[in-house]
Amino acid sequence: MHARPGRRPAQLIAALLGATLMTACGAGSGSGSSKAEEEPPAKVTVTPANGDKAVKLGSAVSVKVSGGRLTSVDVKDDKGGKLSGKLTGNGSSWTSDGNVRPGATYTVESKAKSGGGKETSAKSVFTTEQAGKVNKLTNTPTDGQTVGTGMPISILFDNPVDKDRRADIEKALKVTTQPQVTGAWGWVKDYSGKDRIDWRPKDYWPTGTKVTVKGALSGIDSGTGGWFARDYNYGFTIGKDRRAVIDVTAHKLTMYEDGKAVGTISGSAGSPSAPTRGGIHTVRSKNAAETMDSATIGYGNQWMLDSKWVTHLTASGTFLHSAPWNKSIGVVNNSHGCFGMTTSDAKRIYDFLLIGSTVEVKNTSNPNKTEVGNGLEVWQESWDQWQQRSALK
Repeated sequence: MHARPGRRPAQLIAALLGATLMTACGAGSGSGSSKAEEEPPAKVTVTPANGDKAVKLGSAVSVKVSGGRLTSVDVKDDKGGKLSGKLTGNGSSWTSDGNVRPGATYTVESKAKSGGGKETSAKSVFTTEQAGKVNKLTNTPTDGQTVGTGMPISILFDNPVDKDRRADIEKALKVTTQPQVTGAWGWVKDYSGKDRIDWRPKDYWPTGTKVTVKGALSGIDSGTGGWFARDYNYGFTIGKDRRAVIDVTAHKLTMYEDGKAVGTISGSAGSPSAPTRGGIHTVRSKNAAETMDSATIGYGNQWMLDSKWVTHLTASGTFLHSAPWNKSIGVVNNSHGCFGMTTSDAKRIYDFLLIGSTVEVKNTSNPNKTEVGNGLEVWQESWDQWQQRSALK
């Protein structure tokens, strides 16, 4: 039998066309699958390097990525402390806010994503150098304390702080208040001889203010005094607005609450030969019972007297206290610089004033200015004078 004319060429064309279509579909599918599988993952680089056993103090941590973007970075030390930081360059890098602390092991865990969406995880572990000397702080007020409206934030350093290091330390300290309060840091020489930095508000604190103090000091060098080995984070609350004003010539102390006089107390201030220090003092501490020792304020062994309800102002010995031995209370100023009262009145003012309340002394013949470090004496200076104490002025 013979095939019909024209049938064979038509079948051949159809077969060839089908083969061509199948080849095109197969090639396209295979090429796409291969490209997805072959795309390299994002490459993450951590500095300091993984396995480093002697990372220099003062180093920051950085994480960079090529061929993708970082989606998360977590840096922790061996005590659980986190080192915060920020992503920059649309996720191309991460840099820590602070520096590594001495003698610590850090673990850096990061995640990244390639341009095609492939996820990558990376882990890096390194250890920092030990510090030859560590500088520590004593913070006033303490965490959770309620204090008076004149209370400064006072940070006392165990070891000296070199002047050329003060700006970096001051930058690492942050005060947050609710409501917002204007204030400034100032460097002070404490009565003990140690270095100190205080933060005072421009004006007295509003009652109820919540204050948070953060010090990102880990890995900062204080110079002669050594390195800081930890960060600090604490807070306190401003209590009732209670103050006192002493009129030396009138032998009177007046108590004020929210700006209104709420009581007066008779007393004896410093004698003409030892007049009470003037200006605005801040209550730094209180003691229910104390022995008044003349040797502690430069009078040798002249007296040793037991007193109750002692409110401390200056570090050099200006106090409010009971003076049951004094028979001239309210009549003659005959103390060695303190303000003496009856025992019952001393307890009244002891209970009334908070740590951080202010006591202003007026009409004294004492011309000497009290140094800021002689207690918490930040109100002895004007706002303009105070601001000059900043290392960042």
